[in-house]
Amino acid sequence: MNLPDFTLPERVARLGARLPQLPPTLLLTTSLNLALDRLLPREPLEPLIGKRLMIRVRDAGLSLRFTMGRRNFHPSFDPRTPDLCITARARDFLALMAREEDADTLFFSRRLIMEGETELGLLVKNTLDTVELPQFDLGKLAPAQAFQQLRQTLLKRSTGSADAGISASNPG
Repeated sequence: MNLPDFTLPERVARLGARLPQLPPTLLLTTSLNLALDRLLPREPLEPLIGKRLMIRVRDAGLSLRFTMGRRNFHPSFDPRTPDLCITARARDFLALMAREEDADTLFFSRRLIMEGETELGLLVKNTLDTVELPQFDLGKLAPAQAFQQLRQTLLKRSTGSADAGISASNPG
């Protein structure tokens, strides 16, 4: 699926900057923690331990501050300048996740900005380049697709429940 080129309206960024940043930060850190050892190897990421990191989604007004501890990622409430800040538009982060574009292309076209410790930025980029991520299909997030998936799930559950009820009440 090719993502259309878009930038969220400025009012979204203004609103997003006023909202609490903890919920989306928790979503990010939970996702990263689920990926640790499954998709993301822990060993190459050890230099990130104790570092202040931030993902800034410029057009959404999000500034997600987090750090990596010895065992997992967690939100950070440290207001100091992060050791590494990665900034891009929502569309560009989605394109990275969907593997439609790579970090180098976005970086050299100035659509992805890394500020702070260069070594950390290279570590993150190189780690992500070597990881075999499953294909992230953005089409599955479209409302029609999501409703279809929900409908199929509910039908399976209702059919499975009805079958279980019949077999339990009529053992054979």
